[in-house]
Amino acid sequence: MVFRKPPDGGWGWVIVVVSFFTQFLCYGSPLAVGVLYLEWLDAFGEGKGKTAWVGSLANGIGLLASPVCSICVSSFGARPVAIFSGFMVAGGLMMSSFAPNIYFLYVSYGIVVGLGCGLLYTATVTITCQYFDKRRGLALGLISTGSSVGLFIYAALQRALIELYGLDGCLLIVGALSLNILACGSLMRPLESSDSPPPEKTCSDKVPDQYFVYHEKEKTVEENISILEKGYIDEKCVNNVPDSKQDSILNKNVLSSINVNEKDTYKKKVVEQTNLCKQLAKKKWQLYLNYWEETMVLFKNKVFSALFVAIFLFDIGGFPPSLLMEDIARSADINEDDYHVPLISIIGIMTTVGKLTLGILADFKWVNTLYLYVTTLVMMGAALFAIPFAKSYLTLAMLSGILGFLTGNWSIFPYVTTKTVGIEKLTHAYGILMFFAGLGNSLGPPIVGWFYDWTQEYDTAFYFSGFCVLLGGFLLLLAALPCWNACTNQNSKLPPNTYSYKVASSA
Repeated sequence: MVFRKPPDGGWGWVIVVVSFFTQFLCYGSPLAVGVLYLEWLDAFGEGKGKTAWVGSLANGIGLLASPVCSICVSSFGARPVAIFSGFMVAGGLMMSSFAPNIYFLYVSYGIVVGLGCGLLYTATVTITCQYFDKRRGLALGLISTGSSVGLFIYAALQRALIELYGLDGCLLIVGALSLNILACGSLMRPLESSDSPPPEKTCSDKVPDQYFVYHEKEKTVEENISILEKGYIDEKCVNNVPDSKQDSILNKNVLSSINVNEKDTYKKKVVEQTNLCKQLAKKKWQLYLNYWEETMVLFKNKVFSALFVAIFLFDIGGFPPSLLMEDIARSADINEDDYHVPLISIIGIMTTVGKLTLGILADFKWVNTLYLYVTTLVMMGAALFAIPFAKSYLTLAMLSGILGFLTGNWSIFPYVTTKTVGIEKLTHAYGILMFFAGLGNSLGPPIVGWFYDWTQEYDTAFYFSGFCVLLGGFLLLLAALPCWNACTNQNSKLPPNTYSYKVASSA
């Protein structure tokens, strides 16, 4: 398969539109799960920490399984994976409407829907990158807003559906809406069919050298027969031996020659197969060793190590508000009549604004993306500390907007990673960071819920969340300070092919 040059337009804009709606349809309900969270608390009567696992799994399992998702898209293509994942998301949502207990939701909503979302995210990003090169940043920015718009709309939609049809009816309708992912996936036409296909390979070129041994038996027998026939004719010309006697001698020679050659060929084939298996095992083992060596080299970069801690703590402390903000308002005894817009919807729309604004700022040469990212972490920590003091809808709405805007720092996180480890190691480093981001997403809401179960109030929980985010921000800032880098360079040299983040340079 030979791929054409990315057209940076044409059908690529169709890909952008369908990818936007794919992320809108698949991530709308999981990101707005806070509305469902309240209903599950009342329906099953479980603790807040145990119930929070449902939403945290749905949002974290896709990041945790990101290596598997990448392998699936690479092996089968974006279109088949998108269609299959559409069935997963829709089926998981519909199954959740029949959940008899919270443990069933862990599987149907947390794992099935979460894994489907992870596969769809990988598929949409992959197919978009194939169609765009020069405008890739714009295309990826447009499709990434689909999840935020989905959060904004689904928060109000799910609340209205619950009032009209109940929790079970809401999940059935949302699952039916998710079937539109199948239509979007069918439009993800792969970019292939080059205008000038490569010349067709001959049969011998298509077969690897190590497999020629399997045909050696037939080849050897044919050669031996031809040689013996030639020898038979020559010998018959020289010696006047009767034909019947000559034929019997020839048959014996052919049979003995074939038996000997069969044994030799079989032994040779076994040796070749054994050597091939040994070589494959050795290559696989070498790949694993190289992967771990490269991982160790990455963690020797102090800025990368601090970035790994920061993203993990950020997701532990920064993700719970998007899941629990509605329950925070209910715990503060805020009258539902005062609700003009769901708090989760405010978070969603401001996340979209934050992604676009921070992404634009990161493109300015005078802006250092690492300092910008640290600033968002410090501000988010301060906003989390302020949540316990918010006792009205207006203050909670303002804090929701601030938290949503700062959550948009996901759009600059790839910039920070690239400047830290270099473009050559971006894929490896980003995969590691996303795994721990998913782990933080999965652990954050249950931890906050457990704090509430122990103390019967959210104050301590959000003090803990704010402390986690602030700690990650200060550790990252400390690792990137010029004086720290100077001391490190004097004491030890960085391993080859690693990069130290120079905060004085433009990002």
